[in-house]
Amino acid sequence: MNRKYQAKIYVTLRPSVLDPAGTAVHSGLEHLGYDNVEQVRIGKYIELTVMAESEDEARHQLARMCDQLLTNPVTENYRFDLTEMSGQIETEIFF
Repeated sequence: MNRKYQAKIYVTLRPSVLDPAGTAVHSGLEHLGYDNVEQVRIGKYIELTVMAESEDEARHQLARMCDQLLTNPVTENYRFDLTEMSGQIETEIFF
């Protein structure tokens, strides 16, 4: 029986990769008076749901998705959180 899982995937540049967007944000923060920020790195956040027989299978599928499409394994690292979804209705409020 398949179960539904929610994945939250966090993608960051490898430490050795230059981050021009992070540098620009850092500079902007300094111009706004935030001189206590040492470094800014910009990444991606992805949410998806996946159906799988087990948590291990879901984790395996997610790792393959990240390696094959969602990230560039040469320049990016990733990690993900995986939660089995129940039949509850979730409500999100944005401000």
